[in-house]
Amino acid sequence: MANLFSLEGKNAWITGASYGIGFNIAKAFVNAGIKTIIFNDINEAALERGLANYKEAGIENVKGYVCDVTDENAVKALVEQIHQEVGQIDILVNNAGIIKRIPMHEMKRAEFQQVIDIDLVGPFICSSAVIPEMMERKEGKIINICSMMSELGRETVSAYAAAKGGLKMLTRNICSEYGGYNIQCNGIGPGYIATPQTAPLRERQPDGSRHPFDSFICAKTPAGRWLDPSELGGPAVFLASHASDAVNGHVLYVDGGILAYIGKQPK
Repeated sequence: MANLFSLEGKNAWITGASYGIGFNIAKAFVNAGIKTIIFNDINEAALERGLANYKEAGIENVKGYVCDVTDENAVKALVEQIHQEVGQIDILVNNAGIIKRIPMHEMKRAEFQQVIDIDLVGPFICSSAVIPEMMERKEGKIINICSMMSELGRETVSAYAAAKGGLKMLTRNICSEYGGYNIQCNGIGPGYIATPQTAPLRERQPDGSRHPFDSFICAKTPAGRWLDPSELGGPAVFLASHASDAVNGHVLYVDGGILAYIGKQPK
């Protein structure tokens, strides 16, 4: 059974994995025996920050590159460079993404387009770049970091919801188009994760009460808490390993049960 979940001998490219969800997935892959972690970020400063995080975590088998996932030519060049310097890409995790919380009627077209380009077009470009070699080998794993907004809407996140809904359908279509080549493409839909970025939403108020959004999330989550980034590691290892060879076109929601729950009745 342990062999089913092993990633020994594999190389994984995780986009935008300098910190946060991508970094935690990388750590889980290392614990599952991954041969090499490959990650990219948008600029040299972000790359150096990521390399420092891996060094602090004691992870040595890592290669970092500067690459914009929305630049098709740059991505193609990076994939070729990875093939030359590291080897084949066995696992791709499309993790790089942004969110802009702006009411739709106030959002500029350029702002909407930027979210779509990074969160949806980026995964299309990166997946398109690695699929041909996976087709030749007749083996490959692609994991798209989707969202609960792949299923739900919420105020101020029109672009993000549109992108993540599209990413869910891109996941299904990659499965449909390339499943015959033994390529599995699945998604992970994280719930609300306790990260430094969400820390202000979890801080106690001056009067000792919980932040309203903190109370809202905990009341809406059957688990009654925010999730730790490390809790995405197990699902990611599953979808990257032979344990999921018969799982394709699926989005695994790691949300503490939010999507199954209507919420508590008001008192």
